Amino acid sequence: MNNLLADTINLVNTTGPYQNIYGLRPSAYVQTGINMMLGASGVLAFIYLLMGGMQWITSSGDKDAAEKARKKIMYALVGLSITFSSYALLYIVRILFGVNLVQVVINNIGAP
Repeated sequence: MNNLLADTINLVNTTGPYQNIYGLRPSAYVQTGINMMLGASGVLAFIYLLMGGMQWITSSGDKDAAEKARKKIMYALVGLSITFSSYALLYIVRILFGVNLVQVVINNIGAP
């Protein structure tokens, strides 16, 4: 009997992207949620700012419409400043205290 040596090549990923589904950390969901909320609030405030600018341009000298546009722009700028302040506060806390509030560590979920 001839014994032959064979070299195997792993062409197909048999484990798939869900290989460690029981090892997911709940903190990953918290981290993703915080990042998504801060990002979405920044994007929405910027869109609101653009809408206020367009309203100001199209007010055509109407004082009431210009005042509404000014308030919309002011609220959008307040929203952007709150969003950027939140990012800055999280960064400062991480530097000063060594606590990363975006990556909250909670115990792993074990396999059943």
